[in-house]
Amino acid sequence: MAIQWYPGHMYKASKEMTEALPQVNLVIEVLDARIPYSSSNPFIQTLCTEKPRIKLLTKLDLADPAITKQWQSYFEQQNNTKSMALDLLNTDPSGQIIDLINKLYPQQTERNTLAMVTGIPNVGKSTLINCLAGKHIANTGDEPAITKGQQRINLRNGIMLLDTPGILWPKIDHPNSSYRLATTGAIKDTAMSYEDVAYFAADFCLAQYPEYLKNRFDLSELPQTETELLEIIGKQRGCLRGGKRIDFERASTIFINELRDGKLGPMTLETPEVIDKELQQVEVMKAEKEALEKRRLEEKAARKRKTKANRR
Repeated sequence: MAIQWYPGHMYKASKEMTEALPQVNLVIEVLDARIPYSSSNPFIQTLCTEKPRIKLLTKLDLADPAITKQWQSYFEQQNNTKSMALDLLNTDPSGQIIDLINKLYPQQTERNTLAMVTGIPNVGKSTLINCLAGKHIANTGDEPAITKGQQRINLRNGIMLLDTPGILWPKIDHPNSSYRLATTGAIKDTAMSYEDVAYFAADFCLAQYPEYLKNRFDLSELPQTETELLEIIGKQRGCLRGGKRIDFERASTIFINELRDGKLGPMTLETPEVIDKELQQVEVMKAEKEALEKRRLEEKAARKRKTKANRR
């Protein structure tokens, strides 16, 4: 199932970002280190191709450090792009970020360097801005879509930040990206089914991080299926209905929240190699869809020609 969540304020924010871009000198894109590609909005990529870019991978403490290094290398192969991996809750990287801004866009006039801060919901943009400002400027929270409008923050060091709302995009091409976004909390919980997302996450963890599951849920043997894993979690956490039946929705909610909080262990849900394969799949799906539409139009035109011929 493809999960879509694109409320009206996101459309408005996208339009406002496009209008503000000519004034912007540099773009800071905040990404979730657990899903560096899926948390990168293609609208932002298309919009900002000519601007110097810094990709900040936040929530480093929750991500697999080895895979984070792979993603930094992947991003830095892109033109005019630098990356940093951050743990904003436990460290203060503001000095390093400011140095990187000045390196990518040395001040050429007396005007402030205007840096647009972008990213999808719930990746830590507001936490980053508060860190750079050295005080509470932007509202933060554990749920997506806290920031609803643009605001400018003068850092008093020659840099002005343009804070923008977290925006997704109307159509997510690969369903796995939708599930990764939902797993990490970038999509509002009311727009998804915990049980549906938990099956995706359980399948991933069984394949990629089995030892985390064994340690967290005290397992001597690994379950063979997602259902078996959620049944074990349900029994351990007391998620039972009448007749001692497992309440899979409650068990799924617990599993997803523990994964989000890092209680299972630091994990990354995608690698550059996996994403390259999925992008190839997307191209195949697009080609098949275009071929199907072309055939449909041809058949429609043929029916029209036949109808005209019969009328004669």
